[in-house]
Amino acid sequence: MSIEIRDIYKQFGNFTALNNVSLDIESGELVALLGPSGCGKTTLLRIIAGLETPDQGRIAFSGEDTTHMHVRERQVGFVFQHYALFRHMTIFENVAFGLRVKPRGQRPAEAEIQRKVHDLLELVQLDWLADRYPSQLSGGQRQRIALARALAVEPKVLLLDEPFGALDAKVRKELRRWLRRLHDELHVTSIFVTHDQEEALEVADRVVLMNKGQIEQVGSPQDVWNHPASRFVYGFLGDVNLFHGRAHQGEVLIGSAHQAVRLHTPEHHHVQGAKAYAYVRPHDLDVQPYAPGNQGGIVARLVRAMVVGPMARLELTPTEDSGLDPQTLIEAQIPVQSYAQQLIKEGDLLLVTPRHARVFVDA
Repeated sequence: MSIEIRDIYKQFGNFTALNNVSLDIESGELVALLGPSGCGKTTLLRIIAGLETPDQGRIAFSGEDTTHMHVRERQVGFVFQHYALFRHMTIFENVAFGLRVKPRGQRPAEAEIQRKVHDLLELVQLDWLADRYPSQLSGGQRQRIALARALAVEPKVLLLDEPFGALDAKVRKELRRWLRRLHDELHVTSIFVTHDQEEALEVADRVVLMNKGQIEQVGSPQDVWNHPASRFVYGFLGDVNLFHGRAHQGEVLIGSAHQAVRLHTPEHHHVQGAKAYAYVRPHDLDVQPYAPGNQGGIVARLVRAMVVGPMARLELTPTEDSGLDPQTLIEAQIPVQSYAQQLIKEGDLLLVTPRHARVFVDA
């Protein structure tokens, strides 16, 4: 089932939750709505489900206008962050609930319900828990049961709102891998809301980056990571350092004139003395011990070093004569071997040089 979202506008009081949002979701696709709290992603999900009505715009499922269709008629499965299982029912009865409350003409026979529920419990790998109650299950198991219950009514669209948000990091990681495998098996058109970038990039076919009620970028996980379309996307996805400078005729100057970093930016060759914002990932910073007379880098003091696994994570602050705000925290990542060979220690002055930067300029 494909979904067509056109010019959706939604306001709550004086707050604009969605501002003319348009998006196409292909049949069988798994799409993540990603963004900070208050960006509009859950409101959009609820409008798709029929739990909210847009002030303007339309929603269509495979060409059929569903904008004002009742939630019961949309054939949508919904999984919330908090499992919303019926505590007084067994796991089997929880999954069977949606089938049992169907109108008599659509309700399957009891034998069919039994078979279907057992198949679903097997699908989510929890058939051995059919006679237990929700209170006897772990958080991860309860969320898988909530998903089985949503799938029981054979939804044409599956909507998940922060499905793993209430779980600890290890369980969350296991469940998102499991969700991806399950989707590959079922191919139900699915949309899930998350503020966890790692979750979105790992699970989704496409990621929709949202900010302040609008879509900033839509693309594959690799595309939005490698080619962020805006300053917001670059700053939101992953750890990143932001350096302020001036752009002039294809070059960006960062820091003081005598100790400046010059970035070659031919894409901005037409710019004359504009404000520039250079985004640099921690692993794209070259770090060396500072020696007086060294040019072409930012002089910074190592405040903290965290050596965990194959990478050393360094936190540095620029010196006062670097031309940068000394309160700025610079994050760098270098291989542990390099850290050890250079005999770097906390308190040392280091020279930090961007190997790669993405530069945006004020128009």
